[in-house]
Amino acid sequence: MSHFDTEIDTSGLNCPLPLLKAKKALSTMQAGERLRLIATDRAAFIDIPVYCEISVHQLIESSETEDKLIFTIEKGES
Repeated sequence: MSHFDTEIDTSGLNCPLPLLKAKKALSTMQAGERLRLIATDRAAFIDIPVYCEISVHQLIESSETEDKLIFTIEKGES
């Protein structure tokens, strides 16, 4: 499992809230820091990778447990 600097748990929140909370958290972080996002909304499995593709942030890792989706995102240079 990769290391992370900040973690937010959006379990129980539906799209687009996990993405919005991730964006807000990333906006307060320094470039190179990593955010661990926990979500239960299946749409996040599409939203988060697409957001990382169109932004400066990099999706380092994504995994799935029985009931949670876990993403590690590295903040890019703004």
